[in-house]
Amino acid sequence: MEPNAPLVIGLAGGTGSGKTTVAQVLVQAAGAGNVTVLPQDAYYRARSELDAAARRSVNYDEPTAFDTSLLADHVDRLVRGESVERPVYDFVRDDRAARTVLLRPTPVLVVEGILVLHEPELRRRMTLKVFVDAPPDERFIRRLERDLRERGRPADSVIEQYRRTVRPMHDLFVEPTKQHADLIVPEGGRNRVALDVLASYVSHHIASRNGG
Repeated sequence: MEPNAPLVIGLAGGTGSGKTTVAQVLVQAAGAGNVTVLPQDAYYRARSELDAAARRSVNYDEPTAFDTSLLADHVDRLVRGESVERPVYDFVRDDRAARTVLLRPTPVLVVEGILVLHEPELRRRMTLKVFVDAPPDERFIRRLERDLRERGRPADSVIEQYRRTVRPMHDLFVEPTKQHADLIVPEGGRNRVALDVLASYVSHHIASRNGG
């Protein structure tokens, strides 16, 4: 890694594994204003050509559901010191929203999502690759609670999607990406030792950039 180059961390793992908790630890370790988080699920492809019923039936848990080229381009631009307009995905409508979010470059860039370690064009841009692991039953419960609370979805819809795509796609695409990880974090946000290692790694990077 070049001196003063941003630290690019890939943060993968199944739905509900605890990626958000790990990302929060990294933000706290780096300090306010030093971390940009790029969530992969903001880069779901636009589905405006489909009606609502068709959008609900899309498999959102396999690689082609994401606009990986746009995500990779935004990683490159942030690493070069440029700002980007990050898309916003409307999970109630199952389509990309019209608005965007302005993100500015920072010393640490976290690329977070279920399949960020599946894509070679993303992996080769990463300084550190992390896989967050958790038992399937725990992941399902967290997924159910999140979709009910944050995405306004009925329970039967969440359960049907989990059975139809989430679990089989996890086994097919997500779980195998452990092989690409530099660090595996068992039990997600409950693994204090692994979280402390990551926090120390990020803090050291910030201190080095600041001449510490």
